[in-house]
Amino acid sequence: MKQQKSIQEAPASAPELSLRLSSTPRGARLARTLAVQQLTEWCGCPYDSDAARTVALITAELAANAVTHGRLPGRDFRLTLLLLPHALRIEVTDTRPERLPPASVAAPMPADAASGRGLLLVESYAERWGYVVRDPYTKTVWAEVGRDPL
Repeated sequence: MKQQKSIQEAPASAPELSLRLSSTPRGARLARTLAVQQLTEWCGCPYDSDAARTVALITAELAANAVTHGRLPGRDFRLTLLLLPHALRIEVTDTRPERLPPASVAAPMPADAASGRGLLLVESYAERWGYVVRDPYTKTVWAEVGRDPL
């Protein structure tokens, strides 16, 4: 299984971008746009490349989950991007540490369900993903996209 409950700290020299965004659908859309922009700046890949689409999809799902399930009124979520030697790490930190991702995302969804497939997409497209709770106020869900396609 690709999901992990711990997180490895990034090397001190890894390029990083970290932003606080409003816990709204607009904030989630902005997170997706900014992640693709930063990817193209760091790696030089075009906006319409497979790597950019993968980063957009994973960022959109993690940000949408933060806005939908990890939101407290008046509290933002944080998007952090780290360019690691082996991968681009996408981290989304929200304000609901008690609402952890499910242990298994492969549970069958009813065909007419309007939601519930986001983490299945993350698991399918990410090299690895997981979450960490570092304090009693936040949790971070992260995913890594391998540098090979970048």
